[in-house]
Amino acid sequence: MTDTKTRQLNWNSRVVTQGDERAPNRAMLRAVGFTDEDFGKPIIGVAHAQSNITPCNNGLGALGDHIFDAIKTGGGMPQIFGTITVSDGISMGTEGMKCSLVSREVIADSIETVCRGQSHDGVVVVGGCDKNMPGAMIGMARLNIPAIFVYGGTIKPGHHDGQDLTIVSVFEAVGAFGAGKIDRAEFQAIEKKACPGNGSCGGMYTANTMSSAFEAMGMSLPYSSTMAAEDLEKAESAAESGRALLKLIELDLRPRDILTKQAFENAITVIMAVGGSTNAVLHLMAIAHAIGVDLALDDFERIRERTPVFCDLKPSGKYVATDLHQVGGIPRVMKMLLEAGLLHGECMTVTGKTIAENLADVPSEPDAGQDVILPFETPIYQQGHLAVLRGNLAPEGGVAKISGLKSIKITGPARVYDSEEACMAAIMGDEIRPGDVIIIRYEGPKGGPGMREMLSPTSAIIGKGLGDSVGLITDGRFSGGTYGLVVGHVSPEAQVGGPIALVHEGDLITLNAETCELTMHVPDEEIERRRAAWSPPSPRYTRGVLAKYAKLVGSAARGAVTD
Repeated sequence: MTDTKTRQLNWNSRVVTQGDERAPNRAMLRAVGFTDEDFGKPIIGVAHAQSNITPCNNGLGALGDHIFDAIKTGGGMPQIFGTITVSDGISMGTEGMKCSLVSREVIADSIETVCRGQSHDGVVVVGGCDKNMPGAMIGMARLNIPAIFVYGGTIKPGHHDGQDLTIVSVFEAVGAFGAGKIDRAEFQAIEKKACPGNGSCGGMYTANTMSSAFEAMGMSLPYSSTMAAEDLEKAESAAESGRALLKLIELDLRPRDILTKQAFENAITVIMAVGGSTNAVLHLMAIAHAIGVDLALDDFERIRERTPVFCDLKPSGKYVATDLHQVGGIPRVMKMLLEAGLLHGECMTVTGKTIAENLADVPSEPDAGQDVILPFETPIYQQGHLAVLRGNLAPEGGVAKISGLKSIKITGPARVYDSEEACMAAIMGDEIRPGDVIIIRYEGPKGGPGMREMLSPTSAIIGKGLGDSVGLITDGRFSGGTYGLVVGHVSPEAQVGGPIALVHEGDLITLNAETCELTMHVPDEEIERRRAAWSPPSPRYTRGVLAKYAKLVGSAARGAVTD
């Protein structure tokens, strides 16, 4: 950390030292409200992804305004700008979903471009959906200027027939309706009631997983990751984040001071404890790449083996993020982990204090009379739920989410599909039988391109009543709302000749999360014969953003990064 006495502001220090040479720049800033005394203040970017494309982002502009006002009142000069978003929930199951992971890179690039181009002294980013969150963190990591992430907040649950609803309830209703388990009136009631207002998907899906991870890493204020989007405390927390950013500039406390290897380990530990999304594996490795931390799949497996799951949250559990917030939120989870010796308490945070200092007054036991957070001694699972599987089907690894299952292993015949759409048609057409192992390939980072999430087929499997009897393996991704006997991120992917491209219909496949095995029972000589006969399919896109992405993107086993 730089001595605060010798710290210099980026743009503003040059205004002072270069004098008249910066007159044109000052003239343009006067046009947007700067006065003489403002030129010596820190200029701070406030980026948000306001959009009515999705309820996750529909309130972000208002939060950006609160941050803007807090910075200006606190002695800084904020400059507000926008970035994009793509709604995974709306594009799910369509060609548009290929743009989802691509948007993470576009968002990171846009934030880096603006802040670097304007020489901002710090940045606050407000995000509220699956990809603008890691995209924001990648951008902040690349810039390495004082930075804070502000989560837009979670949606409150919908309600129907005495049950809490989330967006995943609707996806599962598709399968249930197709199987004749519910009638159209019930189906439409679930659709209409699932999303009652603004905020990100309510369970411990990808958005709430990433907000929890960022709080655990020290890049967001305590308690902010589980607040409801529409509650007053979210606006107050956003304003406080603006004030905290000014303090970070005084201290010259930067992302590289906070995002250490130990901070990433803290995030992984928290994700395991709360039952978070498989997407966290991909995104955390991409953020680690941006900040220069050596993070690998083996780190996730090492931490999984020592970390119990003790929060009962959807998709495999009962409760949503607002329920977790009411019983102490992520700080309560972190304090329990710290007391158990599973967190690095010395890690620095955006409060200017360490994790241990932030948690000093937080109770170390869950409240009595609730079962959202269970006692550490009696967890739901003794080990974490995100397992890294390897074998001749995935030499670089694949990621399985193994919570909420009666069995975590299956051996059965391969049912092979070269796209999500082909698989979905087979499921809805009742072509899948108990004991089958579904293979969906050419959906990886390069092959899709864009590594689509397979929430539609996995939810349809659950809705059809096959969740405990069918396996699914893909080089694509899964939604944070997915659960079942499923493995994603299989690497190398089919498009580059990974073994998943060589599976034939009917091959015997073993998916065993107990032994972390992913094997196709085909002799090595036959695999090599198939490899010699294989050639990659033509790229699905030859122009535009998806074509550029396919040329640049790397393996999912290393975060699917493009730089």
